[in-house]
Amino acid sequence: MQLFYYIVVFLYGIVIGSFLNVCIYRIPKKEDLVKAHSHCMTCGHILRWYELIPVFSYLFQRGRCRGCGIKIAIQYPLVETLNGVCYLIIIHRMGITPEGILLCLLCSALLVLSVIDFRTYTIPFGINISVLAIGIMAIAFDYKNVSEHLLGMVCVSGFLFALYLLTKKRGIGDGDIKLMIGAGAFLGVLPSILALWVACLLGAIIHTIRMKVSKVGHQLAFGPYLAIGILFSALYGEELIGRYMNYLIR
Repeated sequence: MQLFYYIVVFLYGIVIGSFLNVCIYRIPKKEDLVKAHSHCMTCGHILRWYELIPVFSYLFQRGRCRGCGIKIAIQYPLVETLNGVCYLIIIHRMGITPEGILLCLLCSALLVLSVIDFRTYTIPFGINISVLAIGIMAIAFDYKNVSEHLLGMVCVSGFLFALYLLTKKRGIGDGDIKLMIGAGAFLGVLPSILALWVACLLGAIIHTIRMKVSKVGHQLAFGPYLAIGILFSALYGEELIGRYMNYLIR
């Protein structure tokens, strides 16, 4: 029964992941997310239901369009699989609880945000609004600690905004500031700070490697690193911070 439970969670995650791919493609182009039919980006072939089965359709078709035979981007099964795996990790750790469900929603929003930001160096305002809405729902479920969540909204975003002003808009993007308002509402103060620390550490290491290997420029999309930091902190931040505080007391 437990295996069946996790299979259902994973399948649900990859189905949501399929919709995330639609968001990733259409949001930057300001296309309708619901009414337009899914189709091949090259030949316009309208996809049938059996071509829309997450992950499995890609495998059965050997990664090619049935209409024109062109290779389908690996992004599609990767996003679907990653969303499914993240749902498994979240539900395994938090269970089917309001917090676990909200974190799954947040994870999906962060996945869309990360891919779009990595490609375009912009974070769509609508996604930041979605993150903020999830943060507000988290406050509603944890209303006894509302002050912690409200301070979380400003502790990191305020620091990033100061950096934004001091560097004359060159040090950080305004989308990252807005992201941390909503994420801070979800996380609270110390987990938000941990999320920023993880993001800075990963960004420094990974982007330095990319500059050496791929010869990319100094500009980096910070959104994906913030997304990883937020998700990591939401899952493990409370435990790590508690251990660190106990260590300091000793």
